[in-house]
Amino acid sequence: MSITVTMPQLGETVTEGTILRWAKKQGDTIREDEVLLEISTDKVDTEIPSPTAGTILQILVPEGATVAVGTPLVVIGQPSEAGTPEAVPAPTAAAPAPRPAAPVPPAPGPVIAVPVPSAPGPVIAVPVPSAPGPVIAVPVLAAAPRVPAPPAVAVARPSSGDPGMLSPVVRRLAAEHRVDLAQVSGTGAGGRITRRDVEGFVASGGAVTRPAAPEPVRSVLGRGIQDLIVSQPAEHVLFAPAPAVPEAPAAPEAPAQPPQPIQVAAGDEVQDLSRLRVRIAENMIRSRQTAAHVWTSVEVDFEHLERVRGKHKEAFKAREGFSLTYLPFVSRATVDALTAFPIVNSSFDFENKVRTLHGSVNLGYGVDLSEEGLVVMTVRGADGLRLRGIAREVRRLAEKARSGNIEPDDLAGSTFTITNPGPFGSFMSAPIINVPNVAILSTDTVTKRPVVVTDGDGNDAIAIHRIGYLGLSWDHRAFDGSTAVQFLKRIKQSVETWDWEQELA
Repeated sequence: MSITVTMPQLGETVTEGTILRWAKKQGDTIREDEVLLEISTDKVDTEIPSPTAGTILQILVPEGATVAVGTPLVVIGQPSEAGTPEAVPAPTAAAPAPRPAAPVPPAPGPVIAVPVPSAPGPVIAVPVPSAPGPVIAVPVLAAAPRVPAPPAVAVARPSSGDPGMLSPVVRRLAAEHRVDLAQVSGTGAGGRITRRDVEGFVASGGAVTRPAAPEPVRSVLGRGIQDLIVSQPAEHVLFAPAPAVPEAPAAPEAPAQPPQPIQVAAGDEVQDLSRLRVRIAENMIRSRQTAAHVWTSVEVDFEHLERVRGKHKEAFKAREGFSLTYLPFVSRATVDALTAFPIVNSSFDFENKVRTLHGSVNLGYGVDLSEEGLVVMTVRGADGLRLRGIAREVRRLAEKARSGNIEPDDLAGSTFTITNPGPFGSFMSAPIINVPNVAILSTDTVTKRPVVVTDGDGNDAIAIHRIGYLGLSWDHRAFDGSTAVQFLKRIKQSVETWDWEQELA
């Protein structure tokens, strides 16, 4: 009896997977638990064993296709069996929507005569735009007779005045009142025309009055029907529907310019990008294009914490099997700050105009995979752990990632992320946000520096303390700078003043 293998759900948050490779081809025989195919979900590649022995009767999904959980992938049975389901084609890009055809002008309708009150001047025919329904005859008042425009008045200056001595105010007044400046006597220095000269000339009636423009017929058409009813005899003006102007076709989009090829010189080596590197690149670009990145940092004095760590580190390593670093301390202080500032422990969805304040703290940690890539492993329920519990979870997930045993759920569900470049010697870092998180904290190198300290009597002195920096990249869409600074200040105060002894007891 044949069986159909479907896309498995490889984690609670996994909804789809991509077929990377079929280990067998159609017609091959396979043993139970032998590798059947390899599936990719986000940054995790998983080999799927065959649930039964038999022959590969039909492969339903090709390599490279991404399908939802539960989709039939392959049929395994005996060669004599038939009636296998149809293959699922690989997803293809949606065909572009056809461009709408240019509108066709409607056929001219009947010419309708509209009575217009007789006027002494010639009657003017006015075109009316066409409409899909019948055209209604509307009685219209006759347009006012056309009045010939007065001849243009030359704006001249008296010969006694300097042409370059007219002020902008005088020029504007003359233009507004159509004043012939050649008729104005200037009373200013050297016969210059002043503002008072122009105003006096206008007040004496010397300006040319500008005739009122005749009211356009379209403004008459805009009046109420009752205002347009006339009872006297009328001549007729023919209104013919004007042909519709077809819409101009849209200009074709400029083709996308292909990327310029990289110049390869002698001795260069060209390498194909790994799938992990491609996925990281895609995620980083998406984050930068989505979140409004801002960076804020604070200086932290680790001297108090270092004294406690130095006192307990040997016993801790003997008991736990790994070293006690600064990271669990900072993580514990970060959990406290996220509880005090829940907006930082949130996800932001601008498209749907909502944000989600998370009820628990799931800390994501950036783990370097021997410089081949970076993954974010998630410590779930970090707000329910003390310092030792956080240290154990961080260690467990880091070892799991570096051994290649990552599961899809290990990479999902973080509500806030911490990256720790400090062991590599970083001074200050501005990491990219792990969206949909709204912030990511960077813990940089802690090193000895001279600082000013004040004793109980208020006296200042120079001392050598361990100093480090915490940097926060945050999404300005989600909150503002005051929140970012107070959040970092809360972590700083906890690191510098908490009773860490009781955390390690």
